[in-house]
Amino acid sequence: MSIPLSVLDLSPIAAGSKDSEALTNTLDLARIVDRLGYTRYWLAEHHSIPSVASTAPEIMIGHVASVTERLRVGAGGIMLPNHSPLRIAEEFRVLEALHPGRIDLGIGRAPGSSQATALALRRSKDRLMSDEFPELIGELLHYFRPPDTDESIQAIPRDVSTPPIWMLGSTQDGAQIAAALGVGFAFAHHINPDSAEYATQVYRSMFKSSPRLDRPRVILALSAICADSSEAAAELASSLELAWVRLRSGKPAPFPSPKEALNYQYNDWERQLARAARAHFTAGSPDEVKARLLALADLCQADEIMIMTMAHSHAARIRSYELLAQSFQL
Repeated sequence: MSIPLSVLDLSPIAAGSKDSEALTNTLDLARIVDRLGYTRYWLAEHHSIPSVASTAPEIMIGHVASVTERLRVGAGGIMLPNHSPLRIAEEFRVLEALHPGRIDLGIGRAPGSSQATALALRRSKDRLMSDEFPELIGELLHYFRPPDTDESIQAIPRDVSTPPIWMLGSTQDGAQIAAALGVGFAFAHHINPDSAEYATQVYRSMFKSSPRLDRPRVILALSAICADSSEAAAELASSLELAWVRLRSGKPAPFPSPKEALNYQYNDWERQLARAARAHFTAGSPDEVKARLLALADLCQADEIMIMTMAHSHAARIRSYELLAQSFQL
């Protein structure tokens, strides 16, 4: 089975390093995977998480596109309730004008943050508690229509094409929205692995073609770490387990090293969390990871696999993507 591979990057902040280093690492990784043959490079939006520097994907997209030649670059995604639809339409038209044919716009409904941070972003308890998404996505699509010169509010520049729009989701709700809008669907397996097969089936069965897309398109986004051996991958994955435990315990911290993770003394409840984390990522040798990814893609009838690799070492992240590129013969 031949399937495109892409990258989802959260710009991980490694324990013991500067936050800003995570962003320069993102640019370095993007250059490398561009040469390796990956299809897309998407930047996430998260806020107030000490292990993640990807807070402003709309800024990083422009920088990543500027240092690469072939990759499609996009948001995975813009958390629309945090933003003005007009502002997003303007930003992505500017990006499309500067990097024609290479920009994607992935849209999410979640805040990408804690409730307190979401309130700081949205500036209103009423907005925080209400479901504005149908109205917001309607406004965004309106601003992406061919310009009407009689309209007083217009997203400029007007003489560029609309970037492809993808709906992000981790439940059937996101699948239904994507199907109704007639846009691509990117499912977050790393967030909700149990719902992957059902949600993608719902999307395909309910899809309505639109001027934006004539047939359903599924990207399966998942967490994976690949190393030269199963043992080396398991050591790297120990960092993922500890990071998961801290996040779920309400004690987020910079991304831990394998040494810190392997020496960490888990209590019984934390140990249960660490075991549960293993359902949310795949770790192993190239052959092991490839087999697992292809099985998941087949289960979900995915058209593309998007890989998020979190590791303390930038070199380990690069090596993981290199091994997968070789294994999949990109």
